[in-house]
Formats: sequence, structure tokens, C-alpha cells
Amino acid sequence: MNRIRLLPDHVANQIAAGEVVERPASVVKELVENALDAQAGRIHVDAQAGGRSLIRVTDDGLGMSRDDALLCLERHATSKIRRAEDLASIATMGFRGEALPSIASVSRFTLTTRERPLTPALPPSGGEATDSESGRAARKAGEGECAPGAGPAIEGTQVVMNGGKIIEVKAAGCATGTSVEARQLFFNLPARRKFLRSEETERAHIQHYLMLAALAHPQVAFSFTHDGRSVWQLPGAKSGTDAASQLAGLRERLRAFHGAELKLLAVDFSGRITIAADEADAPSPQPSPPAGARESERLPNPVSDQSAIRNPQAAIRLWGFLGAPGVSRATREDQHLFVNRRPIENRGLNHALIEGYHTALMKGRFPVCCLFLELDPAEVDVNIHPAKREAKFHRERDVRAFVANAVRDTLLSFHRERAALEVQGSKRNVQSSPLPAPAAIPIPGHESKASPVVENIPQLPNFPLPSKPIVEWPSRPEQRPLQMGFAQPARSTEHVARPAQPATASHTLSVAPTPLLAVPLRILGVVGRLYVVMESDRGLVLMDQHAAHERVLFEQMLARLEANESAPSQRLLLPETVELAPRDAQFLRGLLPTLTRLGVGLGEFGDRTFLLDALPPMVKAPDARRFVLELVDELKAAGEGVNALRLGEHVVAKTVCRHAVKANDPLAMPELEALLADLRRCAMPYTCPHGRPTLIEMNFRELEKKFGRNA
Repeated sequence: MNRIRLLPDHVANQIAAGEVVERPASVVKELVENALDAQAGRIHVDAQAGGRSLIRVTDDGLGMSRDDALLCLERHATSKIRRAEDLASIATMGFRGEALPSIASVSRFTLTTRERPLTPALPPSGGEATDSESGRAARKAGEGECAPGAGPAIEGTQVVMNGGKIIEVKAAGCATGTSVEARQLFFNLPARRKFLRSEETERAHIQHYLMLAALAHPQVAFSFTHDGRSVWQLPGAKSGTDAASQLAGLRERLRAFHGAELKLLAVDFSGRITIAADEADAPSPQPSPPAGARESERLPNPVSDQSAIRNPQAAIRLWGFLGAPGVSRATREDQHLFVNRRPIENRGLNHALIEGYHTALMKGRFPVCCLFLELDPAEVDVNIHPAKREAKFHRERDVRAFVANAVRDTLLSFHRERAALEVQGSKRNVQSSPLPAPAAIPIPGHESKASPVVENIPQLPNFPLPSKPIVEWPSRPEQRPLQMGFAQPARSTEHVARPAQPATASHTLSVAPTPLLAVPLRILGVVGRLYVVMESDRGLVLMDQHAAHERVLFEQMLARLEANESAPSQRLLLPETVELAPRDAQFLRGLLPTLTRLGVGLGEFGDRTFLLDALPPMVKAPDARRFVLELVDELKAAGEGVNALRLGEHVVAKTVCRHAVKANDPLAMPELEALLADLRRCAMPYTCPHGRPTLIEMNFRELEKKFGRNA
């Protein structure tokens, strides 16, 4: 007796719905993506009971003819792709042709559409086709054409389905575009319906996805209504193709969702990645570091000019907004990453963000960002997850290095360039610092080499610092909203890195907040023998003298130790063998040169066995296996382009913590001014090496609010 049977279509659709339709938010996601593919300029979403009772998505996109409206409800009928080769370069949000029949099979489904008149197009790549996921032809320029002078459709088409079966097809009067309505989701699958969460939870998931879609497409107007009440109405931004317009449109959307108080830094970097066949010779793309960056802030790029000319390269761009120093969250909920305008989850990009914020985030905190990564669709695979939430890069190592460098350069340039311009016009220099000299701090393994190294290292630049503010301090501050930022001054960069440059003054105040150390600060005194109280033209500023001195000593110490190209190494008396899992062994085998540069003597001693025979003097490893496993995890997160002293940074941080000024150490006014001057010269002055803030600002508006003086 035959035991294998071919499943009926409605059963196959319900199985597919189990992968595509997880909850009401999945239905909204598929329908909104199809509306975006159909070139919609306005999208309205209406939901009831968290999407259980009703989900309706209406757009003003291209719409469909009657034949296309019927054909789109068949499985794997789509206008997005035509050949198997198209899967290697997907430029649309949807492409599988499974969403509409899957949704229709588990709901009471109604599709109403009317085709928009098409203008004569460029020579097409093929004839008309239907779109199963959106129920309309998502024709891009050059994909479809119509006869010149073809008029608009007089009437629309309405298709009514119940559990995957067509009940009625009739003509309907409607506007151009498409409206898809799904009622009583999972009415024929009680087991799936009972696993849905509460109405508020499901509504929150719908609202979260709509927020991501609105951020990814600021030029599209979005409106959301739940249970008859309007949740939001977002007009479409008039954003052009230039970087300034894109950033301005995105900033308005972020302001609508997160408010105007969130301090953000504009990011816009471009580069190139090598697409040669031999990936081992591929360079790590990275933006050019700002002038004066320390070696630890530059990830090495091994490619030479000749190899860049020999190997074909593809463009890559990262743009959007990052949280300013001090802006972080306890979770990744406010960390939005998009690849070619598609919201995705990628562990490699998450690690790249953390690496870019190195020593600027406290442990357990995560960056706030809304970043868009744009690259050739052929370089990223989005067909690896049923809901298309994940993406895989063909050269993930290069992409991660590019993102980490772009984030790091943005944070470094936030303080360095503006502070240099502001302080150059000061009246007085602080020439000497009576604080403890960093050269006297002993570092394990470097005591005997401290003196010659210090002599060969050029001193950090000494920016002049005013002893008193250069502005006239008003007796009564003006009650006005805080200006959130400024336009960064133009600088010359190479073609591989292009920082964002706002084009008009109207966008200036919404791009980046003013660096706190770029404004004049007047020291008033010390509270609790720890917190230095200062005044600026914006309000009250508090400085943690211990954390500030930690950052100063940390950067000065690393600058001295990084004079050597590689970290020192000390042979172990008794080498130890370490056996790893196959994947860890393969990963570690490709990074042996990097480990040598870090001062770790690790060599192959078998198929999955390695011999550990040397360590940096500042690193102690009582358990060799645990050390190697932690090393693998560190390199997976940071990449192979880490600086030579990465393994010893925590030792340096602990050492400077012991030698920095403490809470009860009294400092005279010249010492406080010298500490502030040294902090201004740091690359990352707003956090200590452990990620704690060094400065806290309370502007006049916050003070007035606390004293009840707000109008």
C-alpha cells in the first residue's frame, strides 16, 4: 500500500502559513512589504483586537487587473523574479509568491484592487506578470510597459475568499491601488489561534514593525488605526537622493518616534569591498580614520593600491544616526539595522557595533542607532529565513570591519574636530599638569621598558584652554529650547570614506548635538571631593574627577605602549595543549598570524589540537583551555583587526584605576583646570575605560523644570 500522498492545495497553503504567518504582525509585514514593492506613496493599516479580528492594509500603489488579481492567489505566482538567477540579486522586499495564498488560507480574506494607468516605460525585461505576495504588479522602471495613451481602469476587482476557497469575484468601485483585508485570523486553525498572545501584545508587535517600515521609507506616508482610534499619522518626507535629504527625512521620523531630546550623531560613510574569487586576499573595507587617531583606533587594511586595482570592488555605504556618547540602553530594542532598506537581524553587525563603541559603553549596555547598510544585492542573501528577518553577507568579515570603523570614526570625530576649532581661540594655555604622571605607573611586563618608550613617543597636542569663559555670562538665562547640534565642518577625505555633510543651514540643528567639551566651561568648585561642578552657557556640568583621570591615563598609557608594532611575548616554562571543537579550531587556524601580533604563541599540534607556548607579560592564564576559548570569543566579536594590546587593555584599565585620583583626593584649581585640559585632548573623553560617563550635563531647561519655572 502506498504511504506517500500528495497533499491538497489548501493543506499545503496552511503548512506554508505556519512559516510565513506567525502572528498578526506577520500579516501586516507581508502586506506592507508588497505595498512598498508596488511603489505606494501612502499606506494605511487598520487593525482590531490586536489583529485577531481584522487587519486591513490599503495603499495607492500600482494595483492589478482582474486577471492578475486572480492569478496572484496561486502559490508561487509573482512578478518580482522570473529566473532562478534572480534569487542571487534580490532588490525587492518580497519575491517568493507565498504570502497571499498563505494568508488567505487561514482567514476570511478580501482583495480589492484597481490598476493604476502606466506610463510608457523603457524597453522591458519581460511581459506583464502578477504578484502573489502583494496582489499587484510591482513593476520597477523597465520591468513593464503599456501601450502609449492607455487610459485608467474604469472599475476595480474584488475577490472574496474563505479559508483558501474563492467565494466571489466581482467588479468593485475603488480608488487606484490595493486594499487587502484579513478577518478572523486562524479561524480554521484553533490550535494556532490559542497560541496568540493578548491583544495589547499583538498590537505592540504590529506597531513595532510599522515603526521599522516607516523608518526605512521616510518618503512614504504611514497611518495606523487600532480599534477605531488613530495611533499615528506620519506624512511622507520630501527626501531626495542626496545624503543631506535622506538624513533630514530620517531625522524627522526618529523625532516622531523617539522625541527631539534624543541626542544623535549623523553617520554617512562610503567604501568598497573586494569581490575577488579568492576571499583570503580580500581587503577589510574601512573609512579613513580622522586625523590624529591613535593606532588602536585604526583597524589595519592589508590591501595595497595595486591589489585594489587588480581586484574588482563593489561599493558599500553606511548612513543613519548613532546615539551620542552617553546614550545607551539596557537592551537592543532601540538598535535598528537595515540592509538595503530591509530590517534584519545579524549577529555580525551587532558585534561590529559593540566593537565600534569599544570602551565607550558600560558592560551590559547597548548602542542606540538607526543605521542603513547599502551594498550590491548580489553581495547579501536574504533568502535564508522564512520571514526574511535574517541576512547573510558573502564577505561578512569585510562588512563587519567597515561598520566597526565607521562607528568608531563617527564617535572620534564628534569631539576631536569641533573641540579643536572651539578651543583655538582661547586666551590662555594650561602648560603644566600637577596630576600624577602616567609614565610612573607600572604595567606588568613593561617596567623595564617604560623609560625608553616614553622618550620616543611624541607628546599629545596641548590645546589652549580658557581659565574663564570667553562668552558673557547672562545674569538670567534665556528660557529657550536646547539646540540639539551643529553641522560638522567640512574636511578633506579620500573617496573611500565620505562623512555626512548637511547641505543647507535648515538641517544643521537636527544633525548632531554640540560636544560638551567644545563649549567653554568655568570651574565653580567640587562637591563631595569627587564631582567637579562647572558652568557653561548651556547650564550645569558635573565631572567625575576619578573617571576623567582614568580616561586620561588610559589613553596616554596606550599611546606609549603602542609604540611597538606588536605586543611583547613571554615564553611559558611548560607549554600546554588545548583541544577545541572543529569550528573553533578552523576559525583559530586562520588567525594564527593575528595571535602572533597580539603576543600569543599558539601553534597547530594536530587536527584540532593547539600548543600554547607564549603569552603577553600582562596576561595571566591559569587555565589554558579557558583562556583560548575566551580568546576565540573575543576575536569573533572584535574581528582580526584588533590593536596589538587588545588582550592587555583590561590590565591597563585596572592599573590606571588604582593610580587615578580618588574620591577623597583634594585637587587645587590649577590641577582641576589641567585635568579638564587633558580630558579635552582625549579621543574618547566622555567615558572612562569601563564605559562609565565622565561628564554629565543638566541644561537650563531641565533646571527650570525642576524648579517649576517652565511656562
